Amino acid sequence: MPRLIAFLCVLLAACSPPPPVQQQSYVFGTLVEVSVVDAPEAAAQAAIAAVLAHFDQLHRQLHAWQPSELSRLNAALAQGKPATVTPELAAMLEDAQRLAAQSQELFDPAIGGLIALWGFHADTPQGRVPDAGAIADWVRRQPRMADLVIRGNTVSSANPAVQLDLGGYAKGRALDDAVAILRQHGIRNALVNIGGNVIALGRHGERPWRVGIQHPRKPGTLATLDLADGEAIGTSGDYQRYFEAGGKRYSHLIDPRTGYPAAGMQSVTILVAGAHAGTRSDALSKPLFIGGPAGLADTASRLGIADWLAVDAAGRRLVSPAMQARLR
Repeated sequence: MPRLIAFLCVLLAACSPPPPVQQQSYVFGTLVEVSVVDAPEAAAQAAIAAVLAHFDQLHRQLHAWQPSELSRLNAALAQGKPATVTPELAAMLEDAQRLAAQSQELFDPAIGGLIALWGFHADTPQGRVPDAGAIADWVRRQPRMADLVIRGNTVSSANPAVQLDLGGYAKGRALDDAVAILRQHGIRNALVNIGGNVIALGRHGERPWRVGIQHPRKPGTLATLDLADGEAIGTSGDYQRYFEAGGKRYSHLIDPRTGYPAAGMQSVTILVAGAHAGTRSDALSKPLFIGGPAGLADTASRLGIADWLAVDAAGRRLVSPAMQARLR
């Protein structure tokens, strides 16, 4: 019997994939984890280090309230002056413009000034509802991504209210960049998780990568699902950055039409495949969250999103047929 037990242990070890090479960091104001399997440890560590170094560089480039390339651009826009930016930032702004137009401006990185007014341009939210008149003034000035004029590497705007905050874009862009970096290092199987925004590369041994979707009010997950190669999930939730005042929760997900945090949802998770899956999963979860439960299915259809899972303000779970078939 001992020999049989020993034989079974060896057999199980042979059938199980080796443990992933993992590393964590804190970037974009959240926990980041990169996991690699089926690669020599030294190669995996080098690839992960390159990914995390890029994340740090991107975070410093796009920081909305500390000195950065983006904050320097915002200072010029506020003064009505054009600014020269790197080709990388110009390309990101053009991409964000396209996504904003696709979402009918519910995804609107141009409302950075409004986000700052609500106190979310700080490591800890200020916990105070702004003056209603100040909010109304921002809404009246209607800063939009369409106000940006991008000619080569020169960016300008005739609307000085435009202040850029790419917090709803950067994590998704980082996921796509991570996949490219990992592939450049010869990595074929990996999972990248940036605070619940996740992209899969290859498989985890003999099975797909399996991920959990965070419950917006309780510890643990709403559900799990398997991600195929190149698929990404993005989540927008009112539990990530928020404060409470007068018994009401105010999150960083602000509706540009009203100037107030959207209040119809607790969370929205979407699954996206294909080109730029990470970027689209991050940016396009915002219009579904801000649009609220009544228009959820129509908004998702217009954006080409078949797989979505949402929890509305009352705690009801809403799920598309396509996503329901994927969930465990």
